Amino acid sequence: MVLADLGRKITSALESLSNATIINEEVLNAMLKEVCAALLEADVNIKLVKQLRENVKAAIDLEGMASGLNKRGMIHNAVVMELVKLVDPGVEAWTPTEGKDNVIMFVGLQGSGKTTTCSKLAYYYQRNGWKTCLICADTFRAGAFDQLKQNATKAQIPFYGSYTEMDPAVIAAEGVEKFKGENFEIIIVDTSGRHKQEDSLFEEMLQVSNAVQPDNVVYVMDASIGQACESQAKAFKDKVDVASVIVTKLDGHAKGGGALSAVAATRSPIIFIGTGEHIDDFEPFETQPFISKLLGRGDIEGLIKRMKELNPEAGKNKLKHGQFTLRDMYKQFQNIMEMGPFGQIMGMIPGFGTDFMSKGNEQESMARLKKLMTIMDSMSDQELDHIDGVKLFYKQPNRIQKVARGSGVATKDVQELLTQYTRFAQMVKKMGGIKGLFKGGDISKNVNPSQTAKLYQQMAKMMDPQVLHIMGGMAGLQSTMRQFQQGAAGNMKGMMGFNNM
Repeated sequence: MVLADLGRKITSALESLSNATIINEEVLNAMLKEVCAALLEADVNIKLVKQLRENVKAAIDLEGMASGLNKRGMIHNAVVMELVKLVDPGVEAWTPTEGKDNVIMFVGLQGSGKTTTCSKLAYYYQRNGWKTCLICADTFRAGAFDQLKQNATKAQIPFYGSYTEMDPAVIAAEGVEKFKGENFEIIIVDTSGRHKQEDSLFEEMLQVSNAVQPDNVVYVMDASIGQACESQAKAFKDKVDVASVIVTKLDGHAKGGGALSAVAATRSPIIFIGTGEHIDDFEPFETQPFISKLLGRGDIEGLIKRMKELNPEAGKNKLKHGQFTLRDMYKQFQNIMEMGPFGQIMGMIPGFGTDFMSKGNEQESMARLKKLMTIMDSMSDQELDHIDGVKLFYKQPNRIQKVARGSGVATKDVQELLTQYTRFAQMVKKMGGIKGLFKGGDISKNVNPSQTAKLYQQMAKMMDPQVLHIMGGMAGLQSTMRQFQQGAAGNMKGMMGFNNM
């Protein structure tokens, strides 16, 4: 079972509690049976699945619970907590130190995506302001240096390697010395792999490790190999001081339960996961947000963090007065695209996680977003900046035909865009008309209770009922909106409206 299906099955099992008229031992056991079956099908280690079941049973004493307690909520939280523990070894992950050189050595079997992952990590740190470089110490695989060179050149990352030197320890030592002398902060060393665990592989790893004295040894684990992950991870851990793990090929089609549970068993924390072939199909791994996204509950904190990296103040004054033009909507779409790979962003939004873990859906959704932007690219400044763009178009229908011709779409596509814009504008107008909404801090402290209740009711009506249910109903919506408003009020209006497209 792939991870996207695992998330759906666990979510379905948890939702069965909501449909039960009473919560008793029989209902609890049936739910746990579904959860455990889904985990086993996804290649999670059977011992860990058994432990999860026992821990949930121990945490939930239905007979001893006082009446009036939210038993459904307590069971739900207990299961989520155990899922988090399943992929969290309880060890603090290594992080680089600013202002000094940090040597990171990669190890793993051939075919795990090690060289590509080296480039992804270098690109990630470079994009976040670190002075980063790459060293190819893989002399075993033909073409390894060419691959790293090509990746590094494309991402404009300095690199080092040799076509003539055959001793990987010598290449690694020379490269590290060179880049330390040039004050590089992140020095990533790629090493050889083999098709299987061999003494020669481990001996070579030890030689390279002794030569460069790495600050962090990263084991690259292929998520697609299932239960074999555990024995491999332990073998590498026993031979070299593996401090971190990166799991590759963990996209919506991966059967990644074996890899995730193997990490917990070897007590080496996952620091990043690879979710595709492109250099930015790569994201930091955090257990709580990962499980939350897996269950379709989103990652609000991660989303707000991404949005703060943009300009959260942009357009706030216009929104404050309930104004929202077609150009404003265009900027919201740009913000979505700038925040990173589309699947990662949509996975952070409650209700979208499992649907957007599929690469097919991700590509379709991105294509749809680009199509809307193409339509707006064919609009004039007057149309984009008009206070009420819809009235302008419907008063002069020839404008719709002109934009359709200019963007190469049908007139109904332009009309659908205008309908979406109307939804956005209505929400902004209602929210902008509430005094104090866009002040910093908790929304409940800036707006009186009756206005707040009215706002949430209006928003709930405009949302997809299934998304509202997954968010936890009205209470979940209120909690989510408080976080939205504290983090990046302006940008969130576009995100909240996006699910209606």
